[in-house]
Amino acid sequence: MNSTTLNELTRAITACRICRDTPEGTPLPHEPRPVCVVSPTARIVICGQAPGTRVHASGRPFTDPSGDRLRAWLAVDEATFYDASRIAIVPMGFCFPGLDAKGGDLPPRKECARAWHGDLFAAMAQVELVIAIGQYAQAFHLGKARRKTLTETVAAWRDYESVPGRPWRVIPTPHPSWRNTGWLKRNPWFESDLLPVLRAAVRNLI
Repeated sequence: MNSTTLNELTRAITACRICRDTPEGTPLPHEPRPVCVVSPTARIVICGQAPGTRVHASGRPFTDPSGDRLRAWLAVDEATFYDASRIAIVPMGFCFPGLDAKGGDLPPRKECARAWHGDLFAAMAQVELVIAIGQYAQAFHLGKARRKTLTETVAAWRDYESVPGRPWRVIPTPHPSWRNTGWLKRNPWFESDLLPVLRAAVRNLI
């Protein structure tokens, strides 16, 4: 681990305007506000999609109903969740990407992962567990080990104790959005089988 390198990266990410000034495709339609939490000591990294409107306003990750559900999944309180010495939060996109025509969040910007993720994870060599939330994080952290669908990927969670090219364990989950309540009802094994293992892993590492 290298706290100096992480501090430098954090400053550079805070000042990043790639998606506005030199974007891949359409520029970000608003002022960037990168949101991530890095750490030289946290052994757990939560890797989700990208900030939504509430997080863009607050500047703090998971300050929304999705965050409430995620903390319940992990069985941690807010103080633990936001303790950067124990949990890092590195979404696939650091800035709110905007809304699509139906009012849903656009996919995370591709610029973030390409510009920053390699250096960030190299600087956080202490990481032992990545919680990969949603298809974009799973594509990045599981690579060819990812299954065809999110449901198949999450159902194969036992296979990701070791992932080729990754020195850490990956546990995939759906997004904790309340829009996925139907998915949870259709897949009760997530709460009965996966969540106890996820909670035990988190408890062991914090």
